[in-house]
Amino acid sequence: MLLMFEDQHKEHLSFLEKVSPDVVKEFCRISMGFIRKGTNTKIFQGAAQKLNVDVDTVQHGVEGLMYLLTESSKLMLNEIDFQDSIMTLGFEEDTRQTLLEIYLQNRREIRTILSEMTMDLPHYHNLEWRFDVKLASRSLRRQTTPTILFKLQTDDSGVKDTTVLQTDPVNLLHLTKVLDEALQEMKSPYCRRIVRNIK
Repeated sequence: MLLMFEDQHKEHLSFLEKVSPDVVKEFCRISMGFIRKGTNTKIFQGAAQKLNVDVDTVQHGVEGLMYLLTESSKLMLNEIDFQDSIMTLGFEEDTRQTLLEIYLQNRREIRTILSEMTMDLPHYHNLEWRFDVKLASRSLRRQTTPTILFKLQTDDSGVKDTTVLQTDPVNLLHLTKVLDEALQEMKSPYCRRIVRNIK
């Protein structure tokens, strides 16, 4: 599998074609630091002064490297796929080797960092339901009012939460229709690609 770059990412990374492999290593070190601890704009200013370039150019270069390293790590690209992916960017052999070394050294750590950043949302644990029908009351002798009661239990990091819901059959049919459409949408190639890249 190859990593595909949008024109914007290619433009951001094109700055690295003009610098030496030592500067690329330094940019990679900065990118890894940002992946670990978050960004620091002071570093952009210092690097821009040393290289006599615009601060935005340095920032885009580092952000492009962060994108390259994180996306490659998400997809767990092997050596050949990573090299083929960056070959389209027009880097020289030394720069490609430097990027490959940095990627191979850090990909497991990047995956660990990305997995720690994922949201842990509540998920389904159990569902109990009951169908009630009110047939009559003192004021109305002939009426039919169906209601459906749900007791939904969710699990959020080991903590169980219970929610009681009540609806009528019409709303329940509408709800199941909307959920079914969402499930069908999840089976589309576009959604599968997004889910695969998130993992």
